[in-house]
Amino acid sequence: MVNASVITIGDELLIGQVIDTNSAFIARELNKAGIPVIRRVAVGDSGDEIWKALDEEGQHADIILITGGLGPTADDITKPLLCKYFNGKMIINGSALANVKNIFETILKRPMIERNLKQAEVPDVCKVIQNKRGTAPGMWFEKDGKVFISMPGVPHEMKGMMEEVIPLLGLRFKTGFIAHRTLLTSGAGESYLAEMIQEFEEALPSYIRLAYLPNYGMVRLRLSISGLVMGNLENELEEKFTLLQSLVNDYIVTNEDEPIESVVGKLLKKKNKTMCTAESCTGGYIAHLITSLPGSSAYFNSGIVSYSYKAKEDLLEVDEQTLLKEGAVSEAVVIAMAKGGLKKMKSDYIIAVSGIMGPGGGMTDKPVGTVWMATGKIDKIITQKFFFRFDRERNITLTAVNALNMLRKFMEENG
Repeated sequence: MVNASVITIGDELLIGQVIDTNSAFIARELNKAGIPVIRRVAVGDSGDEIWKALDEEGQHADIILITGGLGPTADDITKPLLCKYFNGKMIINGSALANVKNIFETILKRPMIERNLKQAEVPDVCKVIQNKRGTAPGMWFEKDGKVFISMPGVPHEMKGMMEEVIPLLGLRFKTGFIAHRTLLTSGAGESYLAEMIQEFEEALPSYIRLAYLPNYGMVRLRLSISGLVMGNLENELEEKFTLLQSLVNDYIVTNEDEPIESVVGKLLKKKNKTMCTAESCTGGYIAHLITSLPGSSAYFNSGIVSYSYKAKEDLLEVDEQTLLKEGAVSEAVVIAMAKGGLKKMKSDYIIAVSGIMGPGGGMTDKPVGTVWMATGKIDKIITQKFFFRFDRERNITLTAVNALNMLRKFMEENG
């Protein structure tokens, strides 16, 4: 079965200045096309390291996808290095030149400089892949039966180019199929789930793999299968997935590979209901998660970030004496936030949160990671207290995910 490797290039990736999202996107798209990614490698802007990575990945994979280092500045060394690696010489490519001129003259309406024109230069031994979203063309090389494809490191441009690359790979190679079935659980840890389904896991045939993917208080269970010919394998995968669901039914959030905000959104749409948020410690992150989904305007009304005492009083009508007596991180305050938010934002459901995210601000009775959450509707509000023990960023994410899951359970149980 044909396989692939991904090489990402740039010092910024190695020093943590930029997070490598390109590899994840490429791997997902290749999986859909039936091409498994067997290795991912990041290297800096070093000719020796890039050369070494090309040699190494060419030994392991049939397809090597490369991103980064194709810009017009001196630190972008990928193109001249590839020219040397594949024994070519630099030439002006007519279609690439026309693309560069169109971008500057028609779209940007700016004069070109020599450095911009250099973007149209490519090795004469490559096949050019046009960049519909930028000036740096992609390049397709072949060596010893292996295909090397170089694409820009800018995610937006790379994603557009992958739309061209995937069909070309389908024509060049006989690909197989890869199928995954994923469910999301809550309320049981990874070890507990493993004990529950031990017999199921041990009875799985060798060509079906089970993976445990814990993250932020939830665990995804994924069944995967791959092969050259689909045949009855996908039916068998569905049968095993149905059995897996029955075994962990009490803990299932969704039987699709989707985040909790998507689950909540689907429930709201199904019920034809709306929601709002009253956030303190999360600073609007819950609203961000919900509105990051297309179509969320159908069920999300608005959100209020009431970070200070005054904001809680003015925006959500939380009583000043309640704040002074109980403190912002308290059951009484999140109940008041929820009631005030429902009144102000006129929604069917609400999430309200207040907590101490850290690293400072903790007290003896309310250490860092203490969070009070409230959710519900106008005639019923429920609350829950959580203790998270991580850094600020993770505590915020855990608060958001658990609050959304709390709303999900409330909607399922109370209508």
